[in-house]
Amino acid sequence: MQESKFVTTILSIQSAVAYGHAGNSSAVFPLQRLGVEVWPVHTVTFSNHTGYGAWRGPLIPASDVREVILGIDDREVLTQCDAVLTGYQGAPEVGQVILEAVELVKNRNPKAVYCCDPVMGDVGRGFYARPGIPEFFRDHVVPVADILSPNLFELEFLAGATVKTMDDVLAAAHTLRARGPKTVLVTSVVVESDQEQVMRMVAVDGNEAWQVETPMIDRAFTGSGDLTTATFLAHLLAGDGLKRSLEMTADTVYGILKATHDAGSAELLLVQAQDELVAPTNKFEAIPTT
Repeated sequence: MQESKFVTTILSIQSAVAYGHAGNSSAVFPLQRLGVEVWPVHTVTFSNHTGYGAWRGPLIPASDVREVILGIDDREVLTQCDAVLTGYQGAPEVGQVILEAVELVKNRNPKAVYCCDPVMGDVGRGFYARPGIPEFFRDHVVPVADILSPNLFELEFLAGATVKTMDDVLAAAHTLRARGPKTVLVTSVVVESDQEQVMRMVAVDGNEAWQVETPMIDRAFTGSGDLTTATFLAHLLAGDGLKRSLEMTADTVYGILKATHDAGSAELLLVQAQDELVAPTNKFEAIPTT
């Protein structure tokens, strides 16, 4: 049996749904399929994602989230943790527990990184996170994150800028980098100059800036952001570099979304299209962006 290059352990603190795919329910299996060890900690346990308009199940109290994390630390295994991955936080109190967890993990393993998908809203929908969450991301999470993956709407809010061109995207990404994150991945990028139906992702760090475009699939996919961030983090941790990590993320996510769209499924076909996670059908090349 061939050994996976993803010799990685990730503590993933996110929401969870029983039916469908969002949060940990969108991130954990893809990471495991890549060969990553994942320790999921849930911030909510819902019957389904909130896009259906109705759901059942609890927000996990911040104290309970903390207890799960401390219980993991009791096993004296956080030295093995390479990264903390977070997404939808549920409430600002949970956000504070997450920051405590990041500090704890980094105390146990100073090489560990914090990757945050600042889930709060989207173009056309506005904010859908609970009151206080966007400001918590901006004021408290951005300064401590190592990797940040906002969509275009979230980028504008966090950077305090209007983004209409690719130059604007880069400027806003570097504004965020100046406040903390070493690497910024911007998803769902559409700019004024676009004449074709394409969707871009842009990845920026202190040395490079790359963009990759894929054909636009004209529908929303709940959980796709969670999948995107998890995939990007896994490839970065595997040493694929910024360009290759961006390409593999685009290849993988487009493959899953296309399979989901073609099947007319309301939920991501993560299981049925799982080969796209390790051997994507489509190959997209990233190009430098300045």
